[in-house]
Amino acid sequence: MNYLLEDIFRRADTWQGMGQHVRGPSRIGQQSPALLCRDATAANGDAHTFSGVRTGFDVLDAQLYNRGWPLGGCIEVIGDQCGLDAMGVFMPMMKALSGQGCWQVFIDPPYTPYAPLLAGEGIDLQEIMLVHPRSRDEVLWSIEQALRSNTCNTVFAWLGATDYRYAELRKIQLAAASQGIPAVLFRSSDALAQSSPASLRIQIDGYRQVKIIKQRGGRQSPAIPLPMDEMLSDIPPEWTSMDIPATLPAHSDYQPSA
Repeated sequence: MNYLLEDIFRRADTWQGMGQHVRGPSRIGQQSPALLCRDATAANGDAHTFSGVRTGFDVLDAQLYNRGWPLGGCIEVIGDQCGLDAMGVFMPMMKALSGQGCWQVFIDPPYTPYAPLLAGEGIDLQEIMLVHPRSRDEVLWSIEQALRSNTCNTVFAWLGATDYRYAELRKIQLAAASQGIPAVLFRSSDALAQSSPASLRIQIDGYRQVKIIKQRGGRQSPAIPLPMDEMLSDIPPEWTSMDIPATLPAHSDYQPSA
């Protein structure tokens, strides 16, 4: 029997270690205006609202076209540590989007996030969903279904070193753009040689070094060192721990629609 991912999100038996807990649909556009970045430097004196969420790092916001992470589209993160060197960069965004009654979905993560670490950052564990696809095609299907489900406000997906066609990635980009949801795709450095439809491409070189490779407006950047004292610490060893409590929901028993 085939299920839509949204149906799986709503099923009580998806949860492990929790009672029945059903989330209703909620859109990022309904979030607090404080999450949206505003640019008051327009030539005509008007203040324009950009569809972005503050990164939590002023030096990075200043280099991004949206003055933050773009909401509608893919953020492609290039690195060779399975995204573990980048998750701290996205922790402020996860915290900002937490508590809205929407899922923050982790698709095919190489490690299971350590629940006490997320909780310590103020992220609601009841809004974290882990999805473990069984194949390359299911990874793509899961990402698109999560983006179109009307129940998620963030999607993190680990593509690794697997090759993906431009058309496949464009399909994800269009789904994210149409729903106004950020899709963060972690890829290996081999992807640098390939073109990408992502709204934003960044490279992580060291835990506090972010380089903008591609973004709207065409402006690239040299490596941006993130400050030591601005909501960013070294990767705790617990982030990669496999010994986690069963309070983070996980599901892999589904088939993509024909």
